[in-house]
Amino acid sequence: MVDIEVGERHVVTLKDVALASGVSISTVSRVLDDRTPRSTSATATRVRAVAEELGYRRNLSASSLRRGATATIGVLVPRLTDAVMALMFEAVERASHRRGYFAVVATCGDDADEERRATETLLDRGVDGVVLATARLDDALPASLRDRGIPHVLALRTDDVSPSAVGDDETGGYLAVRHLLDLGHRDIAILTGPWFTSSGRDRRAGAERALREAGVDLPEERVLAVGYGIDHGIDAARRLLDAERPPTAVFAANDNLAVGVSTVAQSLGMAAGRDLSIVGYNDIPLVSRLPVPLTSVRTHFDRVAEIALDLLLADGSAPRIERVMPTLIPRSSTAPLGR
Repeated sequence: MVDIEVGERHVVTLKDVALASGVSISTVSRVLDDRTPRSTSATATRVRAVAEELGYRRNLSASSLRRGATATIGVLVPRLTDAVMALMFEAVERASHRRGYFAVVATCGDDADEERRATETLLDRGVDGVVLATARLDDALPASLRDRGIPHVLALRTDDVSPSAVGDDETGGYLAVRHLLDLGHRDIAILTGPWFTSSGRDRRAGAERALREAGVDLPEERVLAVGYGIDHGIDAARRLLDAERPPTAVFAANDNLAVGVSTVAQSLGMAAGRDLSIVGYNDIPLVSRLPVPLTSVRTHFDRVAEIALDLLLADGSAPRIERVMPTLIPRSSTAPLGR
């Protein structure tokens, strides 16, 4: 293999990949063309490995990928059916427009391979930078983008290294459980969200800090690490509320989980705010309009988006990770113990 030195501003070409692979340019072009059947030959495998190592990206618009060339920002979210991610994209879209950029969105579920493919597709189309609302604590993609010098920023979730605009989730978790403690609750369950998200990790850490300060134990069976969907909240609530001694309060690390808990409580004849206090997180528009309006910790999406765009377009001198302070919004789903 021939070593190719790729400078910071150099766009890797088919010729570079061909030289490093020891094959013709036409062979490289054929192997890397997604429109043709994927070859599994040793040569094709070697060409793809070299292309990935060099950071080659096929530019579908046949224009340069130099920063500022398209005034387009790529945004990657797990799914747009999740209200939080839809709100985040809309906020990024507004922030981009104010800076003269156009935002385009791609989705990937919470699948690392799909995340990588979707990001490469955005880069292929010449976006000037990417906003990722998909980061996992075990995610290799942000490190790859850093190594390749690709402008990017993480939003809502962080890997603790790449430039990030997130809510102060530790403080948010603290505010939620401190609220329940102030209402007299001591038997509190926590639904933390997925283990691989910084948001789930930090919201749990804040909740545990509030309990420690109050001298309240947190039994392991009162902590459930689950997904962020309503169905996950329903399944977790069944485990908690069908028990011989259910908790008097639940802190759910997002509003979907809280809605799931409320659904199960109602099916068991329990009223939110009377028999069970529930706190959610993010304060999506739906929760204030539920039959029993949900107490929630509000994430300020527009502020997160503004900071994300500032970090993405900065010259590198800005702080690497910025956190936006959340706000507790008390509603009828929480009440004093024994009211």
